[in-house]
Amino acid sequence: MAIFMHAAVPGITTDQYDTLNAKLQETPEIFDGCVAHVCVASQDGLDIYDVWESEEHMNAFGEKMMPVAAGLGWPVGEGKSEVSTIYNHWIPGA
Repeated sequence: MAIFMHAAVPGITTDQYDTLNAKLQETPEIFDGCVAHVCVASQDGLDIYDVWESEEHMNAFGEKMMPVAAGLGWPVGEGKSEVSTIYNHWIPGA
């Protein structure tokens, strides 16, 4: 079942995000199961929004991503995330 994830990541800049994203792009299979990803800069840091094919896909990504983020100085365990089951999703024109 598809899920929606929102994570608020305080204190992280767009430059830090770009560095992490570039590192993760070196292993594109890490994104298996990710349907859509959006990053929005806020006054406090970043807001990340993802649609995943399943919670298992999201968890597998998190297990691989978190050590990379920590290695780049991201605070692990800070911020908050919310996960919701998606009733319906579609992409216009797809």
